[in-house]
Amino acid sequence: MSLPLIADQAVSSARPQPWERVAEAPRAERASPRAVRLSITDRCDLACLYCRPNRRDGYLPSERRVLAEHWQRLVEGLVLRGVRRVRITGGEPLLHPHVLDIARAVAAVPGVEDLAITTNGTQLTELASALYEAGVRRLNLSIDSLDPQRFFRLTRGGHLDKVLEGVEAARATGFELKTNTVVVGPDGDDLRNDDELVSIAQWAFSVGATPRFLELMTVGEGARIRGRVVPFAEMRARLATLLVDAEPAREADRGPAVYVPTHDGRRIGFVTGTSDTFCSGCDRLRVSSDGRLRPCLATNDSVDVSAAVRAGDVDAIARGLDEAWTLKPDAAWRGCTEASAAAVDMRATGG
Repeated sequence: MSLPLIADQAVSSARPQPWERVAEAPRAERASPRAVRLSITDRCDLACLYCRPNRRDGYLPSERRVLAEHWQRLVEGLVLRGVRRVRITGGEPLLHPHVLDIARAVAAVPGVEDLAITTNGTQLTELASALYEAGVRRLNLSIDSLDPQRFFRLTRGGHLDKVLEGVEAARATGFELKTNTVVVGPDGDDLRNDDELVSIAQWAFSVGATPRFLELMTVGEGARIRGRVVPFAEMRARLATLLVDAEPAREADRGPAVYVPTHDGRRIGFVTGTSDTFCSGCDRLRVSSDGRLRPCLATNDSVDVSAAVRAGDVDAIARGLDEAWTLKPDAAWRGCTEASAAAVDMRATGG
């Protein structure tokens, strides 16, 4: 089966970019595909400042979406090429009416060693127990502020109390929990959360979660607010009262986050996708809700395997991964431009 390539048109950037300045760096050996993120829906009940322009943007038509019963076959094809870790994302994945069936089916695929979900937490109160029974063991929870009014503004309509109830339900169920906070700095206004890092970290510890702070990536909507990026060095300085003076370390086989220990023996994670890119060691693949394999978050390059998925052709899906992997950057942002990153729809891709 021939698989169509969907690639960005060449776009020149108006000014030099960090990824262009390292374009002549020696080619690093490309990591093997080990992790996949399944964006099972592009629907979301929030419209976070850095992700989605507003609540009125459109969604994929239903006829283009991967059917719930097809996700298992898709993962079976990816496992043939070495994928072992699966994370279900969105949009907001818990809005999918068949998320439990999808999780159960993916967890049953031979070769899948780890199944996790990234969620905004708004549906967790009702679904936490059922997700655990379906085979999910780890949750990453988005929490960008502990101030209800600020949370409402950053998410364009989210209610913090509902999310905190969901976090408590997840904790009581027994999930391994991490929190994700996209750090937003001021840009001539008071819409920010970079002054909440210590309080968010302490709250995360209090609910049994590992806090993680993410640099705002200038991708999709994030490109529009690039002036709000808070780099890792500044985050670490703000958290200095909690952190040991130690070199950041990555978890083995667990993604790009680096962790710094705290004085009381815990740790805080950081994802430094803007100030210190990790492209050369990235082992992740993303699958959009319409069946496109996307090797990199910062471009719209992709390989369409939707026909192979509908046909149940796992070998063709595996070949699609091979093709997509050749498009993956192998040094910091190689082949990406400011324009290509800005064109990405984060809500539909899954961060």
